[in-house]
Amino acid sequence: MRRLPPVLIDDGCSRELLSLIRTILAACKEISFRVGQGALSGVLGSTLDENIQGETQKKLDVLSNQLLKDILLESGYVKAIASEEEDYTVAGNPDAEYIVAFDPLDGSSNTDINSLVGTIFSIMKAPHGSDPADQTIFMQPGHQQVAAGYVLYGPCTTLALTIGKGTRIFTLDKTHGSFMLTEEFAKIPEDTKEFAINASNQRHWQPAMQNYVNDLLAGDTGPRGKNFNMRWIAAMVGDVHRVLCRGGLFTYPADTKDPNKPFKLRLLYEANPMAMLVEQAGGIAHTGEQRILDIDPQEIHQRVPVILGSKNEVEACLGYHK
Repeated sequence: MRRLPPVLIDDGCSRELLSLIRTILAACKEISFRVGQGALSGVLGSTLDENIQGETQKKLDVLSNQLLKDILLESGYVKAIASEEEDYTVAGNPDAEYIVAFDPLDGSSNTDINSLVGTIFSIMKAPHGSDPADQTIFMQPGHQQVAAGYVLYGPCTTLALTIGKGTRIFTLDKTHGSFMLTEEFAKIPEDTKEFAINASNQRHWQPAMQNYVNDLLAGDTGPRGKNFNMRWIAAMVGDVHRVLCRGGLFTYPADTKDPNKPFKLRLLYEANPMAMLVEQAGGIAHTGEQRILDIDPQEIHQRVPVILGSKNEVEACLGYHK
C-alpha cells in the first residue's frame, strides 16, 4: 500500500493542489475523531439554528464546517470557499489559485444513531485575476473541477478521490494518521440489481420515476425480468460509496412535495463532486435531462435532481424519462 502524496504526484498533480488536498484531509481527520467520540465528546444533537437551506443544524454540522473553514482559510491555498452551512461564499487569499466547495457533514441526521456520515468536497481553479469576494467565481460547470472527493466516516475512515485520472480509494491508517491507497482504480459494474431511493416520497415523484421504480419492484415477474434489492442509508456519501464498491443506482429525483424545493441535492458541493467520482469510475451521473457535469450553475446553493451509478442501469432509468 502507498500513502497519498506519491500516488498523486505520479499522476502529474501539482504540489499546490496536493497541498490543498492534504489540508482538507487534515480537517477530515479531526472530524473523523470527533464523530468517533460520539456522545463522549458532547457534540451529538441539534442546535437552535437553521442554515441557509432551512435545515436545523446539528452540532457536528457547525463543528465540521468551522474546522474546514478555519484550516482552509488559514492555509493560504484557497481564494474562496463555499459551504452548505454558509449563507454566502467566504473570501480567502486573493493570490490563491483554487476555490473549494464542500458539504462539511453529509447525512448529519445519522450522527445521533451512529450511522454513516461524510465530508464531500469539490476543487476548481479560480478565474485569473478574480475577486475572492465575487460569488460568481463558483459559477463553473462540474467538468471544470480539478479534483473531487469525499471522506466517509464509518467503521473505518475512507477517502474516495479523483483528480480526473480515475477514482482511487484510500483508508485512514489510524496507527500513524496517513491515508493509504487500498484500491488503485475503482470500477463500477455496468449492471446491477440494487437501487437506492427515498421511497417515502414515491407519491410525489414524476410519472417517469414512478414507472421505473414500479418495474423494479415487480421483480422477475415484471418487465425487467429480475429481482432488485433496495438500499437507503439517508446519506448520499454512504449510498455513493456503495455504488463505487459494488455497483448500483442512486437517485434523488424531482418531486412535488414542496413546490418551492422540487430538488433535494445541491449542485456545487454534492452532485458535481459525486458525478465526477462516478464518471471517473465508469458510471453515469445525470439529472434525467442532462449530464450533471455540464450544468451551468446559477447560484451557490442551487439544487438539482440526481440519477447516478452503474452505466446500464442508469441508461435504463433514463429510458423511462425519454
